[in-house]
Amino acid sequence: MTRLDKFLCDEGFGARKEVKALIKSGKVKVNGETAKSPETKIDDNAAVSVNGAEVKTQSSIYIIMNKPKGVVCASRDSLHKTVFDILPPEMKKKDLFTVGRLDIDTTGLLIITNDGDLSHRLLSPKHHAEKEYYVEGKGKFNPNSKEIFEEGLPWGKGRLKPARLEVISNDAENVKASLTITEGKFHQVKRMFYAVGIEVTELKRVRFGGLCLPPDIEEGEARYLTSDEEAVLKGKFELHTLLSEGLRDIAENRVQPFDKAMAEIKENL
Repeated sequence: MTRLDKFLCDEGFGARKEVKALIKSGKVKVNGETAKSPETKIDDNAAVSVNGAEVKTQSSIYIIMNKPKGVVCASRDSLHKTVFDILPPEMKKKDLFTVGRLDIDTTGLLIITNDGDLSHRLLSPKHHAEKEYYVEGKGKFNPNSKEIFEEGLPWGKGRLKPARLEVISNDAENVKASLTITEGKFHQVKRMFYAVGIEVTELKRVRFGGLCLPPDIEEGEARYLTSDEEAVLKGKFELHTLLSEGLRDIAENRVQPFDKAMAEIKENL
């Protein structure tokens, strides 16, 4: 048996004083009943909720966020809000970290977890996990821009790995494109586009490995991955053999670089 206040502290709801205040405010329930005392004893099977949201206690946690602009991928920052600051209270667990980073002005798919093995596998160069971005910018693509990216741009003393560029619109005032890479170097996408004469103005990650950004998550929102999404992220299923029909629809709409979105944009050009 564990004290309720200790349990909530361990799950990241704040220091003991903050947790006691939370319980006394009537926002915590145990097995459907409002908890009245921080000293309440709970067992491993107790259903605890805060503000109506169940407190997950699984050993491995997988959260997907649609990262907004203006927040940084750090555990703490003296100047800016972090992605952990904007997580719902019930998701603020100990030992969480982001799988890779997105710049402060980059939006889109971000994975937050406590699974170090999975993070290493997704970020390891030898596993070549694809990352797909939607990009807008100013400038104009050259006829050979796609080939330049496919060959791998010079980077320091070496070269970048081949990247896949899909041009959606080549309007000099607002080019639109999809870029798929397998690396994650500092400001890589922006520097790649700059190398072919494009100044990036909008950058959004829409896919990481086999996992696509679900359309039900607005910027700034986060939720736990479904079991199907976890399986896709871990590479247990290919995109064409997903178990969930809803996730299959998302995959078909997103995996080919913005097929539907690109078609709609091109129709309106």
